Amino acid sequence: MAHTHERTRSAHSTRPPGPHGGILISFAPWIIFDVIAGPSTWKLAAFTAFVASVVLSLPDFRHGTAKVLNVAGILFFGVVWLLGFALDRQDLVWLETYAQVLSNGVLAVVALASLATVPFTEQYARESVPRELWDSPGFHRTNRVITAVWAAVFLVTAVLGLIALHTTGGDDWLNWVVPVILLVLAIKFTKWYPARVRARAHATGEG
Repeated sequence: MAHTHERTRSAHSTRPPGPHGGILISFAPWIIFDVIAGPSTWKLAAFTAFVASVVLSLPDFRHGTAKVLNVAGILFFGVVWLLGFALDRQDLVWLETYAQVLSNGVLAVVALASLATVPFTEQYARESVPRELWDSPGFHRTNRVITAVWAAVFLVTAVLGLIALHTTGGDDWLNWVVPVILLVLAIKFTKWYPARVRARAHATGEG
């Protein structure tokens, strides 16, 4: 029985689970900022998003850990909020104009940078899988792919926002409709891709 249990555990270890649903919660401050931010409300948006990022980080801080997405939120929204008080009105025009583009750009940079170390989605995936899976090649590979997809979504959303600022008409499509569609597709991919990898591993006798 012991050998059977060991083989079963070994078989499961080749299955690379996807990121935990908590990743969507970490997007909340960024979504809050995008929804609230405007020419006259971006300071409130930054403060609200900053508080949300801190609150979301408290459980991890108590355990001596931190998620890169939450930390990035604390730093970005905190800096944006403080700039609102430190700079003169005329110096804030660029920030008022490009606040949403900057937030999506920062997300893209954070996601891309995490690929060089630990893909940011892997931090969430670790919350729902056994520790022995964390160093498996399949686990890392799956999260690199998912993180790359999210990075592409953030980058495209930032570019669309930039285009919307310099074109007339179609603002709703560029700022909301297409980004929301991309967000939904990324969420679906995050759920679908790990299942596909597991099915393929099982079909080839690896899982």
